[in-house]
Amino acid sequence: MEQKKILGVIGGLGPMDTTHFMELVIRMTDASVDQENVDMIVYNFPSIPDRTGYILGSNLKSPLPGLLWVGRSLARQGVDCIAIPCITAHFFYEELAEEIRVPILNGIGETVKHLKENGITAAGVMATDGTIISGLFSQALLSAGIKPVLPSRQRQADVMHLIYNNIKAGQDVEMERFEAVHQELQQRGAQAIILGCTELSLIKRDYDIGPGFLDSMEVLARQAVLHSGKAVKKEYTSLITH
Repeated sequence: MEQKKILGVIGGLGPMDTTHFMELVIRMTDASVDQENVDMIVYNFPSIPDRTGYILGSNLKSPLPGLLWVGRSLARQGVDCIAIPCITAHFFYEELAEEIRVPILNGIGETVKHLKENGITAAGVMATDGTIISGLFSQALLSAGIKPVLPSRQRQADVMHLIYNNIKAGQDVEMERFEAVHQELQQRGAQAIILGCTELSLIKRDYDIGPGFLDSMEVLARQAVLHSGKAVKKEYTSLITH
């Protein structure tokens, strides 16, 4: 019997993002029967402390112990790689990769790689304050020769409102705020805009946001499929919206 690879998922950051990530993995996999899909072990731990709050110093309880506990638990269960459908949690990527003896997919690195492969030289970033202030995307983009384009303070407040007051709170999305950020980043020269928070992926799922967006969660899901030894459907070759 062929030994199938198992994908581990550190989930619950937030919970709806995790279910969407699982759905993306399933949709992207070129499978004709159940058995050709990716085997997954998913831990849904929304009790892990807020990542942005810790990075900004408003929450003194570190998410790292919880992330490590779940990651080590997955490793003990024999997963072949781990995905974390929370971009802000990538702030802890180096510590997690060092402590957990299983490859951890890098959603930020893979997103930047996809932009580079598609000829993008300037990319806007929509993400949490924690991701923006820590420079997670900016540093990776600059290293790849891509100019990062960040929102103004007012528009960044709109991004945080969308993430925390709309999506995480289970409220309707105020699309006028999303569009205001979109327009500003385009005016500042962004050729494509990264949806660099998994909550923003849910906006893409539920609304027609138009061309020029790259969803980092879709990039992570596609990489998870490939790392699990599965083929990806042809329609997911390029993930920048048209």
